[in-house]
Amino acid sequence: MNPELSHEEIQRYSRHILIPDVGLEGQRKLKAASILVIGSGGLGSPVSLYLAAAGIGHLGLVDYDRVDETNLQRQIVHGSSNIGDFKVDSARSRLTDLNPNIQIDTYNTPFTSENALGIAKNYDILIDGTDNFPTRYLSNDVAVMLGIPNVYGSIFRFDGQASVFYAKKGPCYRCLFPEPPPPGMVPSCGVGGVLGVLPGIIGTIQATEALKLVLGIGDPLIGRLLLFNALDMSFDFVTLKKNPKCRVCGPNADIKELIDYDEFCGVPGHQHEDEPNLANGQITAVELEKALAGKNPPLLLDVREPHELEISALTGAVNIPLGGLAGRLAELDPGREMVVFCKTGIRSQRALDLLAAAGFKRVKNLKGGINSWAEDVDPRLPVY
Repeated sequence: MNPELSHEEIQRYSRHILIPDVGLEGQRKLKAASILVIGSGGLGSPVSLYLAAAGIGHLGLVDYDRVDETNLQRQIVHGSSNIGDFKVDSARSRLTDLNPNIQIDTYNTPFTSENALGIAKNYDILIDGTDNFPTRYLSNDVAVMLGIPNVYGSIFRFDGQASVFYAKKGPCYRCLFPEPPPPGMVPSCGVGGVLGVLPGIIGTIQATEALKLVLGIGDPLIGRLLLFNALDMSFDFVTLKKNPKCRVCGPNADIKELIDYDEFCGVPGHQHEDEPNLANGQITAVELEKALAGKNPPLLLDVREPHELEISALTGAVNIPLGGLAGRLAELDPGREMVVFCKTGIRSQRALDLLAAAGFKRVKNLKGGINSWAEDVDPRLPVY
């Protein structure tokens, strides 16, 4: 039996209750519902705000990151006063202020194979607000194993996607994407950028789908992938079918328990953009400054995109974007000492690996990228 509403709640949700398809009983369903939001960033912000405002009685928030100034262009659940705070704490404070009648549980930890089922088992719906493939596959598999819907969203620059992956009634994420893309093929928002309002559009679509599922109304995006482009304001739909060979939801599924998703995707799922997991061959900004002042300074190879040079640049650096580096190795001298850099050191680490495989032996990666140079050597340059 669904919980009753207080007089204050009836007044608060009166615009819902006036809708015949919702009414008092629908609002009670919302109060009885439990929804877990994975990520309190770009997508998680509008999702959690609208679910809290709508009266979802029990919200769970999973995130392990802290609020950074670069988040505020799109992660609207946080504010300038929250910079440095854990995102789940910042979000809980804002959501509690928005609606003190709901229960908010926070999990200040990475969502991993070790803890995912334990966290998600107490929720009716999972909402995927993540930005990396290991966690997307993990969220999908958790939802399939628990028999609950997984409300999916994805954003990049001006494009967004949304769907409801619910193995009981349609395909799951693995039915659409059996294998992850090659590592580095799809850049993150921190590398490729994202229009600030885009996560708001996709996130509110995700919240809408979750509310429809709880209320049992409308036609959810089960078996359909919504494609949105902000530049021409277009919405397209792709029909999805269940894959009979799906390894997690098919009749002969062989994935019966959670796996190592970092290994499966070939990339780490829990890595701060400004704290890349770098291998050997690093040089700090201060060390590079000294090397450049020496008799035989190294060649600087900037593997960022051309438009990033307008933000900041190092004098004398050669710009070859990472995506075109493999085809332009002949332009570089394998015998010369070289330092590769990008924004934060992630793309340049991939470039270093590529160069090393091609026989370049005197190459180092600028740890922390040009942002580190701006912080430790030349404060005239902006950090972005």
